[in-house]
Amino acid sequence: MTATRRSLARVLRRAWGAVRPALLVALPLAGAAGALACSGLVWRDGSANRAIAALEAGHDRPVAADAVPELLLARIRFLAARERLDEAEPLIAALDGSGSPALRALAQIALGNARLRQAFAKLEAGDLEPATPLVGLARQAYRRALTLRPEAWDAKFNLDVASRLVRDFPERGREQGEEMPADPKKIWTDIPGQPRGLP
Repeated sequence: MTATRRSLARVLRRAWGAVRPALLVALPLAGAAGALACSGLVWRDGSANRAIAALEAGHDRPVAADAVPELLLARIRFLAARERLDEAEPLIAALDGSGSPALRALAQIALGNARLRQAFAKLEAGDLEPATPLVGLARQAYRRALTLRPEAWDAKFNLDVASRLVRDFPERGREQGEEMPADPKKIWTDIPGQPRGLP
């Protein structure tokens, strides 16, 4: 062994001798901190799971906007099923910031379903005017869901139902024989209903 190697070995032994007592104290403390952090996460996840189960069982639970995405989705579904959409909107925005595309798509489907239920209630009551924008909002939610998750069959089916419910027509008033401009802002919608006037 050369003199350089011997001196390097001595330096390493001295460094290890100096660091060893600190490591013997720090390693158990780091282990205890890690265990405490893991138990905190387990408690948080358990609390979130209990809140999700309560919401799915129909029991209202308040949910903060910074909650885990799965809990946000459960609360959005709870509110959408009860047509409390104004309360669901901030949670949807929070989920858009933290959730996966699949969870965000499920939230949009829940929102679209709630809007479509409202539209059907208006149509069954014979109130066509307010039903049109509700169907449009439902279609918009289904399209967002399909953007996030193209294979979402529920969104595809419900978008088809909503699209059959409200037709898109070109704007009125254009001259005969004139080509219609391909501007999507020039489209108006109408719910097919009973024709007015004499047969």
